Amino acid sequence: MKTIRRALVAVGLAGLVAAVLRARGTGGTPPTAGGWRELSGPELQ
Repeated sequence: MKTIRRALVAVGLAGLVAAVLRARGTGGTPPTAGGWRELSGPELQ
């Protein structure tokens, strides 16, 4: 019984840590301006 309780606590803590990390997030919205453009003429040098 003690082993099952420890396993449930460990799974619960892992879920809590995952939820916190997911809520914080490191992503965001991708940029909507800028990026690559084709160069021509004197811009090539």
